[in-house]
Amino acid sequence: MFATRKISTRALRFTLVAGALVALPVGLAAAPASAASHNWDGVAQCESGGNWAINTGNGYYGGLQFSESTWAANGGSGSASNASKEEQIRVAENVLATQGVGAWPHCGAYLTTIEDAPAPEQVPAQPAPADVLGDAAKQLGLEGQYRQMLVDNDVALHLTGA
Repeated sequence: MFATRKISTRALRFTLVAGALVALPVGLAAAPASAASHNWDGVAQCESGGNWAINTGNGYYGGLQFSESTWAANGGSGSASNASKEEQIRVAENVLATQGVGAWPHCGAYLTTIEDAPAPEQVPAQPAPADVLGDAAKQLGLEGQYRQMLVDNDVALHLTGA
């Protein structure tokens, strides 16, 4: 019985490793799709001539021309004109999420996202090797357990009528 448990543990470990190997490329491929980037330089060029440290005395500060109340309400500290470009963009993303492009009535038209750019040309994927899991089992020294798992799966499929 102990040998069966050891085989089961090794088979489980193999199954988990194989599942992770299959899932990893899917997760990595999906990651860039969620990263949106806005053209804050375009908005800053329109609002302030691209001067991220501007303080003209008109009640609006920094490259994206924040009012003090909007700056503070969206996570800014101190004055926008003294904040880094990165900090101003971080706060601007918060403003954009709550107020939309209307927070910059004229210059918000310069906001673009990655989705607006043409899609990169798709390159067809190479076909996967015929037996990736079998090759992995061989490398891990689990060929016997892998073959038994295939037999067990065939039996289970036959019993369920699939």
